[in-house]
Amino acid sequence: MRRERDSIGFLDIPDGAFYGIHTARALDNFGPGFEQHDPLFVTAYLQVKKAAALANGELGFLEREKADAIVSAIDNLIGEKAFDDIVVNPLSGGAGTSLNMNVNEVVANRALVRAGRPPGDYGYIHPLDHVNLHQSTNDTYPSAFRIAVLMHLGRLEGELASLQEAFQEKEREYAGIVKLGRTELQDALPMTVGMQFSANAEAVARDRWRIFKARERIKVLNIGGTAIGTGFGAPRRYIFLVIEKLRGITGLNIARAENLVEATQNLDAVVEVSGLMKTLAVNLLKISEDIRLLSSGPAGGLGELFLEPLQEGSSIMPGKVNPVMTEFVSQTALLVMAHDSAISHASALGSLELNQFYPLVATLMLGSLQKLSRAVTGLDRKVIRTLRADPDRIAAHLNRSVALLTYLSPYIGHDRAAEVYLKMKETGAGAKEIIVEKGLLSSQQFDDLTAPGRIGMTGDRA
Repeated sequence: MRRERDSIGFLDIPDGAFYGIHTARALDNFGPGFEQHDPLFVTAYLQVKKAAALANGELGFLEREKADAIVSAIDNLIGEKAFDDIVVNPLSGGAGTSLNMNVNEVVANRALVRAGRPPGDYGYIHPLDHVNLHQSTNDTYPSAFRIAVLMHLGRLEGELASLQEAFQEKEREYAGIVKLGRTELQDALPMTVGMQFSANAEAVARDRWRIFKARERIKVLNIGGTAIGTGFGAPRRYIFLVIEKLRGITGLNIARAENLVEATQNLDAVVEVSGLMKTLAVNLLKISEDIRLLSSGPAGGLGELFLEPLQEGSSIMPGKVNPVMTEFVSQTALLVMAHDSAISHASALGSLELNQFYPLVATLMLGSLQKLSRAVTGLDRKVIRTLRADPDRIAAHLNRSVALLTYLSPYIGHDRAAEVYLKMKETGAGAKEIIVEKGLLSSQQFDDLTAPGRIGMTGDRA
């Protein structure tokens, strides 16, 4: 055990722990939390600390050997993903202060060890005087959060591109199968299976565009603003240099806010990005539920799509397989939509120069991004790329429906189409058989009019 002191008093820190007294108090107050901090958020926070150390070292505010030890410790932490000592509850009170303190202490103690000194030797490298030099929780926490969001959005954009491609492949694969369209869960006009997937592809394409625009909205940071955006305690040279260092470290197109006071208090850009994520969730929910419905059965449902079996679906019904991945996507979408509501409320409740609920906003938003990535990837790889259409089942549904006669009524007449439908119900025969038998159309004419390339054409009876 080692003993540390703060303004409140003394605490014993366990041997082997790289955190210090401020982290220990947060653990005592709030517990460790049910979830750990998002690894990308921790990485981004360490990158912010590295940028500060490099800027302070270059400008002479931090002794070179201390700056080097801090940077080396951070590189090691990120390289090995050694985040076990980042232990504070993500929802700790204090607008993120507990996490900032936790990171400062872990970096300081890791740097001390690399400098050949024991953890807690803060006379040489201090968590606040050195690691936190010219910083505040209120500019490092939001900046790290936004960097983490940018990293997540970059990944998500790539995953959406793959999903869009999967839908486009299915659009081409099933362009030649005519199916029954449905509105309000009732039979509607015919379409092709490919058209169904083309609609999905177009929706996902819009989501890709929204995610791209979201990255533009979130790239402005308040780093250098310190406590309330006035830059108190941070030299002007540092404020301009630290953003350059951070841009180089992250490889991201980030920028320093022109009005640091405004950027420290307002989260409207975060709410906007959350809204775009919610929109993606809405599309994923619609798509996953449509696929679940079309694959329902296999005997008692629509059964027009076959989903790859992923796991057994019942502990009591032998052979039952459920659409578990579409259900996973739907549940994720519903949760993201709920998170968006909480993010909006928390962002609106910020008081004057700071939003005290930033930890809630960050935890929910980063969690939503993680979950959306898993949902998009799962839908892509385990549903869309492996599903198959059942042409026979699709044709049977189409040929028994009045929808096909609605489509043909401009060619055979409304009353004759109605007569054909009544005959279909009476005899169980298909539409083509009755229409050809009655001489309303030849077999070739029927096939030409209901060919996949003809379906969807409007205003053309030639």
